[in-house]
Amino acid sequence: MSVAKKDYKRITTKSLIEMKSHGEKISMLTAYDYTMAKIVDTAGVDVILVGDSASNVMAGHETTLPITLDQMIYHASSVVRAVERGLVVVDLPFGSYQSDPKEALRSAIRIMKESGGHAVKLEGGKEIKESIRKILNAGIPVMGHLGLTPQSIYKFGTYSVRAKEDEEAEKLIEDAKMLEKVGCFAVVLEKIPADLAEKVAKSIAIPVIGIGAGGGVDGQVLVIHDMLGMNNEFSPRFLRRYLNLYEEMTKAIGQYAADVKSKDFPNEREQY
Repeated sequence: MSVAKKDYKRITTKSLIEMKSHGEKISMLTAYDYTMAKIVDTAGVDVILVGDSASNVMAGHETTLPITLDQMIYHASSVVRAVERGLVVVDLPFGSYQSDPKEALRSAIRIMKESGGHAVKLEGGKEIKESIRKILNAGIPVMGHLGLTPQSIYKFGTYSVRAKEDEEAEKLIEDAKMLEKVGCFAVVLEKIPADLAEKVAKSIAIPVIGIGAGGGVDGQVLVIHDMLGMNNEFSPRFLRRYLNLYEEMTKAIGQYAADVKSKDFPNEREQY
């Protein structure tokens, strides 16, 4: 028997678990500023991730590692001010939670108090279990992240697909079950085999959001700059470009510059 989809006026962590139980897929996109977040939220995206990918797409760094907690709070604050419906999840940046559960808690509290975000996301499994537990015990919702974890890029040495071998795949399944057991409300699986991702999604009750993890999971996430085609340098298999804004914006800006040079802009109708 099919279940009618609920019209959520405000997405919460409970809403996402309900969506999974009803077989409704979850949409998730990144945003880093007020204007873009307003558009994403108005379009009906369920979860808005203030990702540490801001380090790449907003600041031009090669990796996610350089972005600071203060910078994440700035981006998250801008997003929260725009959002009326979506659940805002904020990445804890590299170095703010890995080594010390008390430091992890302090970082998460700063995110929640200073940005107004609704939840935090951490990369890793059993090695950060105590940090996750500490944050959850303070009443802060946590989203996990397994598979390709960009903050560990220098450990992996590559952005290639993770968990293709049995040993790593088994660890990933164990970590996902641990994240559910400890109290996480959802988990992101990044760049792993589709069969494995589907297996994980079926083995736990919390939502599994995929990026490069196939269609057998409970939802999908993309970086908005990639999805809108605002760059033309990143083309992984899992990316579907819904627009080519790089080309459209370059053309429009070039036309503006030409109109200024030719004195076509402003014309008589465009001045007082």
